[in-house]
Amino acid sequence: MDMNDVAKAGLVLLGCGKMGSAMLEGWLAQGLPATSVWVLDPHPTDWLTSTGVHINAALPAAPAIVLVAVKPQMMGEALPVLAAMGNGATVFVSVAAGTPIAHFEAVLGADTPIIRAMPNTPAAIGCGITAIVGNEHTSAAAMDLAEALLRAVGQVVRLDSEDQIDAVTGVSGSGPAYVFHLIETLAAAGEAQGLPAALSMQLAKATVAGAGALAEAASESPSQLRINVTSPNGTTQAALEVLMDEARGFPDLLPRAVAAATNRSKELARG
Repeated sequence: MDMNDVAKAGLVLLGCGKMGSAMLEGWLAQGLPATSVWVLDPHPTDWLTSTGVHINAALPAAPAIVLVAVKPQMMGEALPVLAAMGNGATVFVSVAAGTPIAHFEAVLGADTPIIRAMPNTPAAIGCGITAIVGNEHTSAAAMDLAEALLRAVGQVVRLDSEDQIDAVTGVSGSGPAYVFHLIETLAAAGEAQGLPAALSMQLAKATVAGAGALAEAASESPSQLRINVTSPNGTTQAALEVLMDEARGFPDLLPRAVAAATNRSKELARG
């Protein structure tokens, strides 16, 4: 199974909000014919209408892929529409947070190939990272295809088990919000030291974005990059003595934040 199979048999996208739109834009840019895509969405945007894909039309009986991108609270209404495609060759890929594979198996049939994916919001600009895991009916070829589709919005990693999804949610799924808050608070701190608000925000955004890009591009580890910019008794060391404090700094805060998100993810999955 590959992208040619998708082009022939078709791809169904259930939900086309920000995440669905980002993925669809990537697929079309990579050459997937618009006529091979069926989108089910109650409120199609002008952009979606302009793409040439099938919108809220009769679906193919056995598409290669159904990608579920609706919000979890809409799942109960949307998913049964596709139940007839279950227990067959059609592969279901879900990017809906908090919905376990077992739920899809209960609605679609226990023999349905199902892949659960956890993307994050930088996917909107092609800079996301998505973790995927499949059930026992998912072939290696189906996993490869899901990875190829999800690479349209960034990096893809594979998990050993679905149990790891909750921790992934805590690190990368919810993680962009932690970074946005870091930018907020860094900018506010600069303003408190006398910088104009707009200038301080520009400095904070560019610094976080640049440091992240450097961490991705550099051969050194983030720990080594930190050491590289920390002169003995200099300004960075003075700041890091605050941030790296075991009781009050990042070593205390971030593990608690990630644990809180992970535990909440587990609660949501249990319903």
